[in-house]
Amino acid sequence: MAIYADYAATTPVDKEILKMVIDGADAFGNPSSIHKAGKLAKANLEKSRRDVASLLNASPAEIIFTSGATEANNMAIRGVVKRHHRPHIITTEIEHASVLNTFKSLTADADVTYLPAGENGVVDTTALRSALREDTALVSIMLVNNETGVMQPIYEIREILAGYDALLHIDAVQAFGHMAVDVKDLGADLLSLSAHKIYGPKGIGLLYKSKDVRLDPMITGGSQERDARGGTENGLWIQAMAEAMKRASDESTRRSLKEMQLKERFLNTLTVAEVPFEVNGDVNQSASHIINLYFPWSQAEFLLTALDMADIYLSAGSACHAGTLEPSHVLESMYGKAERSTKSIRFSFSYLMTDEDIEHIVEALKDIYERLMK
Repeated sequence: MAIYADYAATTPVDKEILKMVIDGADAFGNPSSIHKAGKLAKANLEKSRRDVASLLNASPAEIIFTSGATEANNMAIRGVVKRHHRPHIITTEIEHASVLNTFKSLTADADVTYLPAGENGVVDTTALRSALREDTALVSIMLVNNETGVMQPIYEIREILAGYDALLHIDAVQAFGHMAVDVKDLGADLLSLSAHKIYGPKGIGLLYKSKDVRLDPMITGGSQERDARGGTENGLWIQAMAEAMKRASDESTRRSLKEMQLKERFLNTLTVAEVPFEVNGDVNQSASHIINLYFPWSQAEFLLTALDMADIYLSAGSACHAGTLEPSHVLESMYGKAERSTKSIRFSFSYLMTDEDIEHIVEALKDIYERLMK
C-alpha cells in the first residue's frame, strides 16, 4: 500500500467537505445576480466570508477570496509596489517561489533587500533592524517555512516594525491549522492562505487585507470582492475553504499532537535503525508537520526515486520546484552552496498517517542505505 508523506505539498480533500460541495451544487447562481438564485449564492458567499473572518479575528470586509495563495501573495506584493514610487521592500532568502519570483519580476519597480537565514533556519532579525529604512514600504515573510517547517520570529518582527510605517505581509500557508493564526495578534497588515494545504480543494485561497491598507486591484473586471478582484466568485470552493478552515481550527490541537508524535517517532526510529542523517534547521522551533533531513550518503534525486519505487511519496522541497531537481534555495541560504542542498528531503506528516506508515518509511530508508553501503 502506498504511503504519502508529502502533506506540505498538498492534502486530500476531506470527504465530508467534498460531499458538502456536491450537495451544494444546485445553488449555482451568480452572486452578482439580483434574482433569488443569485441572492442565495450571495448569502452563502457572505456567510463563508464571515466565518473565515471570525477564525482569523478579522472583519468580513478584510477578506478577499483568490484562486490560491500564489495569487494572494502576488496581490499583496504587487498592490503595495504599485502604490509607491520604487519603494524599498524587505523579504527573506527562504520565501516560497510565489514571493521570491514576484519580487524578481519587480526589480525595475522596487528596491528589494533579501535577509538570510541562519543554520537554525530562522531569519536574522538583527539584519532586519539594519535593513529597515524610512522608505521601507513592506516586509514580506512567511510564518512557517514550507521546506524546513521552522517557525519565523513574527512577534519579534512585529515589535521591530512598530517604529516604522512599513506594512507586514505574512505568508501563513503552512501555519494555519498547526498553530494560532490571529491577524491582530500577529500584527499582520496582509496575510495569505490556501485551502489545499488544509484538506480543502485546490484553486481557492484568500488574502486578508487590513481595512487600513489600500491596494490597487491586480485583476480588473467587475466589482466583485468590493472592487478588489474582478471575476465571478467561486462560491462552492469558497464555502469548501471556509469549512476546511473551521475544521482545521477546531481540530488543530488534536491534529498537531498526532503530527508531532509521528515526527518524533520517525526521528527516534530512524536513529535506532542507524541510518545516518542530520536535521536541517532547529527541530525545536519547527511546526508539528514538517521535518527536513540531510542524508550525506545519497543524492536526494536518487533517494526520492528509490522511495517512489517503494510506493513512498516525498519531495526534496517545495512542490513548485520539486520537478526541476534544483538545489534548495532555502538550504543554500542556511548552509551555503554545500552538498546539503542536494542531499536533503522534506518529510511532511498528517494526522491521517499511522505508526505503521512511519515504520515502513524507516524500513525503506534503511534498506536503501544498506544497499548503497555494500
